[in-house]
Amino acid sequence: MGASDDYLAPEQQARRRIDEMLQRAGWVVQDYKAVNLYAGLGVAVRELVTSAGPADYVLFVNRQAVGVIEAKKQGTTLSGVEPQTLKYQTNIPDALPSYLVDGLLPFGYESTGTETYFTCRMDPEPTARRVFWLHQPDTLQWQIEDHINHGGGSLRARIPEMPVLDADPTWLRDAQAVAIRSLERSFKDNRSRALIQMATGSGKTFAAANICERLIRHANAQRILFLVDRGNLGKQTLKEFQGFEVPGSGRKFTELYNVQHLTHNRFDPVASVCIGTIQRVYSMLRGEADLEDSLEERSGYELAPARPVEVDYNPVLPIEAFDVVIVDECHRSIYGVWRQVLEYFDAFLVGLTATPGKQTFGFFNKNLVMEYGFPQAVADGVNVDFDVFRLSTAISEGGSTIEAGYCTTFRDRETRQERLETVDEDLAYEAKELDKRVVAKDQIRTVVRAVRDNLPAMFPDRETDEHGRLQHIPKTLIFAKDDSHAEDIVRIVREEFGKGNDVIAKITYKSSDGQKPETLIQSFRSAYNPRMAVTVDMIATGTDLKPLEMVVFMRMVRSRNFFEQMKGRGVRTIPDDDLLVVTPDAVHKDRFVLVDAVGVTETKLIEATPLERKRGVSLAQLLHQVSLGQVSEDLVSTLASRLARIDCRIGPDDRQHIGELAGESLDAIKHRLVDAIDPDRQLAEARKATGLPDPDEAATAVAKAALLEAAVQPLAANPALRDRLVDMQRTFEQVIDEISVDQVTTATFVVDAKARAAQTIESFRQFLDEHQDEITALQVLYAKPYAQRLTYRDVKELAEAIGRPPHRWSPERLWEAYETLDASKVRGSAGTLLTNIVSLVRYTLDHDGELVAFPEQVQERFDAWLLQQQQVGRAFSADQLDWLRLICDHLAASLSIEAREFLGPPFSQRGGLHRARELFGADLDALLAELTDVVAA
Repeated sequence: MGASDDYLAPEQQARRRIDEMLQRAGWVVQDYKAVNLYAGLGVAVRELVTSAGPADYVLFVNRQAVGVIEAKKQGTTLSGVEPQTLKYQTNIPDALPSYLVDGLLPFGYESTGTETYFTCRMDPEPTARRVFWLHQPDTLQWQIEDHINHGGGSLRARIPEMPVLDADPTWLRDAQAVAIRSLERSFKDNRSRALIQMATGSGKTFAAANICERLIRHANAQRILFLVDRGNLGKQTLKEFQGFEVPGSGRKFTELYNVQHLTHNRFDPVASVCIGTIQRVYSMLRGEADLEDSLEERSGYELAPARPVEVDYNPVLPIEAFDVVIVDECHRSIYGVWRQVLEYFDAFLVGLTATPGKQTFGFFNKNLVMEYGFPQAVADGVNVDFDVFRLSTAISEGGSTIEAGYCTTFRDRETRQERLETVDEDLAYEAKELDKRVVAKDQIRTVVRAVRDNLPAMFPDRETDEHGRLQHIPKTLIFAKDDSHAEDIVRIVREEFGKGNDVIAKITYKSSDGQKPETLIQSFRSAYNPRMAVTVDMIATGTDLKPLEMVVFMRMVRSRNFFEQMKGRGVRTIPDDDLLVVTPDAVHKDRFVLVDAVGVTETKLIEATPLERKRGVSLAQLLHQVSLGQVSEDLVSTLASRLARIDCRIGPDDRQHIGELAGESLDAIKHRLVDAIDPDRQLAEARKATGLPDPDEAATAVAKAALLEAAVQPLAANPALRDRLVDMQRTFEQVIDEISVDQVTTATFVVDAKARAAQTIESFRQFLDEHQDEITALQVLYAKPYAQRLTYRDVKELAEAIGRPPHRWSPERLWEAYETLDASKVRGSAGTLLTNIVSLVRYTLDHDGELVAFPEQVQERFDAWLLQQQQVGRAFSADQLDWLRLICDHLAASLSIEAREFLGPPFSQRGGLHRARELFGADLDALLAELTDVVAA
């Protein structure tokens, strides 16, 4: 508005501004007396007379009245104007062509020219919302057509019809499913902004891809903007969508919907999802031809201008361009200086973050629909825990002094050109000036050497070379202060580790290795080399680096959120086979090491502390302390970490056994431990106990103690469970003895193997005697006559018991021992059937005179039974005999059989249960019971 408008009344000034807004949005603005509804698709008529008097503006689309704009002078509070707008919407003359929803024109605006609110009467709960500009005519026309054809009209009207997510646990983790349901509930509650907090590596992007697909398929969302922090994360997100198989379709997301990665300032009108950075979208709104690629390789946080950016309307990218805007890693300055770019769009705003700050909470109106933190993610096996390894040096702690008279190198920070000059007076510097005013090469070298020399202690299960150093350096990410600092670190790391360019790489915007940064990142992620990468900010957030096992901080960080994101590069889990591809001697990733060379973990920045807080204390000791009632927060936290590590290493059978011993799942025990150390849960329990909204410290301490005690109770009250957990841990842990010196005591051929076999059998007999009252299978086999029938589950329990340390017996090993002692009494082999353990135990207990493979015993008993049936005149057809032999084979392997098992192979291949009923009729169940008694007893 120029100075020439100053003479106008305030309301006329507002109308002048609204006229401009309409015209730029594609409306033809006309006076009532000179109306021409054929002048364009959208016509805005000023002062059109309604039954309630002249309206400031009536909007026509395709020659039908569809909406009203009520203009007010600048500074007017607009909520009080809504009844006036509604009055005109309900009083359009009957003779005037119009489209009505429940007797009203569907679109209503209140505007001062600088502030505009919009209400859509197609919404389930019509609510005024602030919009940056006015909508374009073709947008309102599309909504009317959708309302006519499908009964929706607006996205808010279609969202309530979305079906509730029925999540397949093999497809979505519980946390992802909860996040999607909670967000959709927020949409249905007409909340325009929502924040999802999920721990790094817990699958936020995958959950967001599911959200996008559901909105497009079930709510007919036209276009979704997915904002990322930097260009390389856009490529990573595009790959996520390309690899995302739409549930129930068998097809990839990008085969069903168009996805555009905004690498140029051109908007694809048919794209269902657009992926880009905030700086790219800002550039497009400004109407710029394009954006330099280098500006996208840096985050919006780093490029943030000193003052908040301001945007103006761009008809090529109107406010209705996107129905939903999803902002990934949204903890950054995006809600400060970049805020107006987000608020430009008339869209639902969804934030995804692992580490929200106060400004983030405020921007999303404190509508936190999902909170899934680091401890919960560790307990679920979604994240791994971490250990902190603190390094400090004399110079990094206290600085140093270059004494006068020494010839010293001076280097230009930008060009890195060096010159030599003799210092004529002492040059003292503080620790905070390191790598800024002063580069102390030996300080960097000392830290690097300390990291190198301590790697065997950090990763004690890894292979070492002849120098005692790790054969394979764990994938390591080093954070430097700036590109120049990164360059110094790379050179020194290569020297100290004795490795070349392929092994140690710098990954920054100014990569010095001649490769594109994204190529280096991909190699670092999936190839053997590079082993170590030095970066500044480029891969500090969002980048998926699952094989990463060590994160080294050689720079201080002042932002808590940024620190958590940097640290979060190491928390991601990885399948064992995938880890072995990049690190050949790494068996399993159940934690990563955070090396702190600057004291960053000693500041108030660190939010997610390690669950592991009692390094050096064995699991057996921890569980013993619990059994004695010695409960502390550190102990409970450490137990949660240890159980999480066990849970991600064991299989379904062990997990089931734990559940049977505990009476609940290991997962439930872990989560109870994590909940007990959660301050929010402790406060909630204190409020519940006292009935006070703000209980004092004493009440909170009582609630905390009760939670801790309840959390450890399943462990404290169950010795068998504690022993089983310790045994499980021993099966995948090795003690590395690097202290003891060995010498040869025997070097000769072994002639008599019988003595060793006899010792094995004697130990086995002793084991059976000692555990006859504890193991169900032994209880049955020791009792004569057998008081109950053995089940396959009983035999499996026995097999697991004899296979544990220290004996680690297998049926094959025991069978070989008996063959060594007296082969004449052994028939058949142990093979792979667990039921052969029954034969082993019976023979060991002298119940049988020979050691015969259980399937052979079953076959002999079956043949004898058939002979008996013939003798009493009971005959079987050829088909019946085939089925009886199948049943016999099943009993040899499983000890029991039920009719329902005919639904599976090999019976299902012979006609299944239906065919069995045809062959044996009503006698089938009795026949199965008879055979089981005779051949599998």
